[in-house]
Amino acid sequence: MKKNLETQVLVIGGGATGTGLVRDLALRGVRCLLVEKQDINAGASGANHGLLHSGARYIASDPASAKECREESDLIKRLAPHCVETTGGLFVAVAGDDETYIADFTDRCIQCGIHTQAVEIKDALDMEPVLSPETIAVYSVPDACVDPFKLSLDNLADAQAHGTAALRNTRIVRFEKSSEHIELVHLENHRTGERFAIKAEVIVNATGAWAGNVAAMAGAKINTLCSQGSLIITQNRLCHRVINRLRKATDGDILVPGGTVSIFGTTSVRIDDPEKKRPTVAEIDAMLPDGIAMVPKLADTRFIRAYAGVRPLVQSTLTADDRAVSRGFALIDHSEDGISNFMTITGGKLTTYRLMAEKTADRVCAHLGVGEACQTRTTPLPATNAGKWTEAGLTPKMWFQKKDPSDLLLCECEMVPTSVVDNISANIQEQGDQPSLRELGQRSRVGKGPCQGAFCSLRMTAHLYNEGLLRADQGLDELRDFLNERWRGVRPILWGQAVSQAELQEALHCGLYGLELSE
Repeated sequence: MKKNLETQVLVIGGGATGTGLVRDLALRGVRCLLVEKQDINAGASGANHGLLHSGARYIASDPASAKECREESDLIKRLAPHCVETTGGLFVAVAGDDETYIADFTDRCIQCGIHTQAVEIKDALDMEPVLSPETIAVYSVPDACVDPFKLSLDNLADAQAHGTAALRNTRIVRFEKSSEHIELVHLENHRTGERFAIKAEVIVNATGAWAGNVAAMAGAKINTLCSQGSLIITQNRLCHRVINRLRKATDGDILVPGGTVSIFGTTSVRIDDPEKKRPTVAEIDAMLPDGIAMVPKLADTRFIRAYAGVRPLVQSTLTADDRAVSRGFALIDHSEDGISNFMTITGGKLTTYRLMAEKTADRVCAHLGVGEACQTRTTPLPATNAGKWTEAGLTPKMWFQKKDPSDLLLCECEMVPTSVVDNISANIQEQGDQPSLRELGQRSRVGKGPCQGAFCSLRMTAHLYNEGLLRADQGLDELRDFLNERWRGVRPILWGQAVSQAELQEALHCGLYGLELSE
């Protein structure tokens, strides 16, 4: 058993908020330890549109969140430009949309401080030829795209450079309490089975949709909802800008360009357990018609994958409509539950992650008696090697420039060579972990192309064997785990070319290797 560890602050959850929080605290000189039961951005932070909101989506339903998004979007564009593509955005109405909502759009944006401008229909169709000829109104807004993996990995890397420690694949087993205080947090590395405990002055629950479960383990209660949102990825990039439907927020009304692809969604389906999240055929079928009305090209586009994230919504009133619940965040001090050194931060948006981290760090520092002010509002986020290879199009550019025949391609769809996989593997090993196929996929473009891992999964497994990073008894399990995750996203879009691709993958992995998937 590992010797018990001590730290000032234990942060549970390795998403955008958790990694942003440890960076904020580290820059204030506070010692932190971050634990994540899977990998960085394994939850909603890695399963979203990648949309950096201008706030215009919430001007009618949640003006306070709209203003937060506008302010934080401006900060992220300025402080982390390497994580952002400043595409701009359009709000588009088509024939039959609510004319009252359209007429009120400009005034509501002005009230929230969001810059918007009417665009002539002809100009809009020149800007985005995929728009419907039935378009009746278009407004521009300062939306943008953000790479959530690069954002979180760079936040964590900067925190680690300032003394923060991080443990992945580590789950909470139980909280050991004494009177009104958590004395020890008992954990387990689910890969190795190693158990140990951590003593911390303050424990922060930043687990997103899992916040209620973690709070319950500590004897606290949070009234949260789990709202699943499913999205689908096109094989090619369809638009230059973010395209939003100009109407009250509902399903299937946003198309976001992301690197070499576009992402369409999303849905809002209540689920009782975030572990059950997965995109469904019913969700895809239900939202596509609305998307096609705005962007007809979606009718004959090849989709390569679907995925789902879970929104952690904090419920203050009973409602059957999850979209009516505020997209604001909740910072909960559990001293009211009789636990003096435990707090939860949940809700919010990817766009507001920095603000959520700042407010939580302020509360933590007040508890610790630390007087240092927040620096993340003014200090740029350094670009690090940790998140480098998540950038779409970077590996092909690098490979062609390098012109090294010995640097073999492992993933032909995204042109990821052995040197990139080796670079990522070394980075993971520096953190005291062994790389897995799934983690290599999280930190790169491997498996994200049209074949969805059919070929590169085998090449990566063989490469890891050759490098001594996989034992003989690990390979098939690693391969099955990686392909199960890919299959989960392919199954809801099995029509057209996707069926042929799935049959090829089945022939390769089941026919040649007897590798039956568990799902």
